[in-house]
Formats: sequence, structure tokens, C-alpha cells
Amino acid sequence: MADTTSTQRLSIWQLILVPAVITLAVTILRLVGELQHLSKVWFNPEAGGPWSVIGITWLPPIFGIYFAAKLVTAGKGPVSVWRALGWALLGVVVAVAGVWLEQRLRPQLSFQQELIYIWVNWSLAAAVTYPAWPALFKTMLAYGYAARIPVAIVMFFAFLGNWGTHYDALPPNFPATGVWPKFLWLGFFPQLTFWVGFTILAGMLFGVIAAALMGLLRRAPEPVP
Repeated sequence: MADTTSTQRLSIWQLILVPAVITLAVTILRLVGELQHLSKVWFNPEAGGPWSVIGITWLPPIFGIYFAAKLVTAGKGPVSVWRALGWALLGVVVAVAGVWLEQRLRPQLSFQQELIYIWVNWSLAAAVTYPAWPALFKTMLAYGYAARIPVAIVMFFAFLGNWGTHYDALPPNFPATGVWPKFLWLGFFPQLTFWVGFTILAGMLFGVIAAALMGLLRRAPEPVP
């Protein structure tokens, strides 16, 4: 059993190695661009860094498709792509329903309670997709941590040095506090819960769709000469 587990882990890490390196490179590029005060369109330094062209938020769908193609080629595709698609879509429904409920509960929640709610919601939405395609789920989970742990580390030093980037930017309703509370509430826990959950959910959805399309293309009749 131990040998099987070791082999499985090795194959996953081999699969995510290049995507993880690419993601780290994008993280470093984003940091340098913000420190150099380059165009906000490309390197948005505002809290959360929304809609920045350079960023790793865009990568999970791309790598979800990449991982799906690799797994299908290796004979580790989902048992049923349509069943898998149903589970992936259920995860999206859970996430959207959670966001809808959060907006209505917001007046009753403190800032910290709202953050905890968001972390739980997206972690649950991601977990729902596990039955869709366990092999892809485990791969996206490993990639999610490989992508987000470096960001959490960058955020710690950004908070420590007040770098003026989106990595240490504070939302307007965040109370004045020290480095560790800021890092834990805005860096450590969000990166390893919400953002990993988002990574899994996006990768699963696009990966399952890619697998379905690959299956349809394989079944398509060859054109008559």
C-alpha cells in the first residue's frame, strides 16, 4: 500500500511541476511589476488586485484543461464525463448560492465572520466536486497549494515591509492591527482556503469540459474521402 501511495504522489508532483514553476514565475513578475509601479492595467496594486492582466488567478482553468488532457491520455479519465460534469456544475451551484447568501447575511456579520464564511463556502464548493474525477481533484489540490503557498509567503514579507502592493493592501473595513493578524486574516487563511478552493473548482469545471470534448472528438466519425 505504501509503495502505491508513493508512486501516486510522485506522478502528481511530476504532473504539476512545470505548471507550478510557471505560476511561481507569474507571481514573481506580478510582484516586480507592482514594486516598480508599472501600469495598473497589467499590475493592479489595489486590495485584491482585481482584473490585473498579470496574475495567477487566470491560470487554474488553463491548467485544469492541461491536467485533464494528461490524465485522459494516461488512461486516468473520469468514469463518466457526464456524471463528472454534473458534480463539477454542482460545485459551481454551491459557490454561487453561497455568494448569494453571503451578500444577504453581510449586514449581520462582522468582517472576520464574513471572511470565515467565504473560506468555508469555497472550500465546500470545491470539496463537492471530488466525486466528479478524483484524479483531477487531487492534481488540482496539489497544484492549488503549490501555487498559493508562495503567495502566502510573499504576503507575509509584504505586510512586514509595507511594500505598497496588492499583497499587503488592506480592505477599507479592516481594523488597524499588527503584522501577524493582518497576515493570518488576509494572507495565510485566504490563500490556503478560498484561493485553493477557487483553483480546484475552476480547474475541475474546465478540465471536465475538456475531457468531454476530447471524448466527443474521439467518437466523431471520420470524413468520407
